[in-house]
Amino acid sequence: MAVAREHSFTRAAARLGVSQSALSHAVRTLESRIGVRLLTRTTRSVSPTEAGERLLRTLGPRMQEIETALGTVGTRGDPGSGTVRIRSTDYAADTVLRPRLAGLLSAHPALWVEIAIDDGPDDRSDEQHDIGVRWGDQVAKDRVAVRIAADCRMAIVGAPDYLARRPRCGVPQDLIGHNCITQRRADGEIAAWSLVRGRRRLSVRVEGQAIFNGVYPMIAAALSGCGLAFVPEDLVDAHIATGRLSRVLEDWSPTVPGLHLSMARRIATVRAVALVVEALRHHR
Repeated sequence: MAVAREHSFTRAAARLGVSQSALSHAVRTLESRIGVRLLTRTTRSVSPTEAGERLLRTLGPRMQEIETALGTVGTRGDPGSGTVRIRSTDYAADTVLRPRLAGLLSAHPALWVEIAIDDGPDDRSDEQHDIGVRWGDQVAKDRVAVRIAADCRMAIVGAPDYLARRPRCGVPQDLIGHNCITQRRADGEIAAWSLVRGRRRLSVRVEGQAIFNGVYPMIAAALSGCGLAFVPEDLVDAHIATGRLSRVLEDWSPTVPGLHLSMARRIATVRAVALVVEALRHHR
């Protein structure tokens, strides 16, 4: 499972704390014992065969249950030990996770937190991560949700020199004539811009030359004059104040439900996870 996740024997061995040769031998022994090739090896990557994919789909949830049970037993004496794996956007990791977890990790040297930058759908398999971080309206209904940040207002911004070269942007339809800095989601789709004014809601499919998968390079691209970016307001307030960025369509700027932790109910009971959740919880 580790090799399939990492697509590499080298990275999987490092993650597991074993030698690459020992890991390779273990996989070959498993394949020989069951009589089926599970991994396809090339000079650049390793990927599961069709049989390997079937086995992963079957074993994944069961392995997670075993890891959860072991984590619960192993942390009874010290809730501050173990590894908690989090899927998060870069915005949430930088503005919430990093500052709030610093003190917790300092106080609990045996606690490890692994954060993967990933904006995939919230209802996908928990095979690789214990906790997801998503906007409040993106949390799947069958999961435990814990708010970690206040509601967030969005902003459409561009550099003054870019806006000087383009037609005025007075209504959402004008975005079609602009070079918009877009974000590609983990599912491969370009994220639409969801705009709100009063009771009116519009989902605008914008286009542009610059496409990123994180919010910080989008802001950098806007600062350099590449086009308009749709980003959390708090990340660009300082640039707006100094005149490096200007807002457009401010009356269409939506407020999105604040960031939430999202986890399966069985995960929420693990003591190390509960410790992390409490450190991240939003207190009004």
